[in-house]
Amino acid sequence: MDLIEICKALSNETRLNILKWLKAPQENFPPQGGCLNEPVDLKGGVCVSSIQAKAGISQSTVSNYLDLLQRAGLLLSERHGKWTYYRRNEEMIARLAAFIGSEL
Repeated sequence: MDLIEICKALSNETRLNILKWLKAPQENFPPQGGCLNEPVDLKGGVCVSSIQAKAGISQSTVSNYLDLLQRAGLLLSERHGKWTYYRRNEEMIARLAAFIGSEL
């Protein structure tokens, strides 16, 4: 766990909001996967365009934010066809919470 990278990733309100929204994707985003040819278990993943629409910022900025959150270990991604779906890395978030609870 790279605490500095995680803190950098969490130091932006929109990136924090993305993590909050992805905690309950069914409440915060429209149904996902409608453009896929076959049913796929997205495991709660949300496509970039849905995140961009909710955040109200450019696609390139959202992609940059998602990349930063993923490099920090806070997000996981899965590619299906030409779409990438992002979801929270609950294991890393639990490790971070435990670290903060015991070390800080």
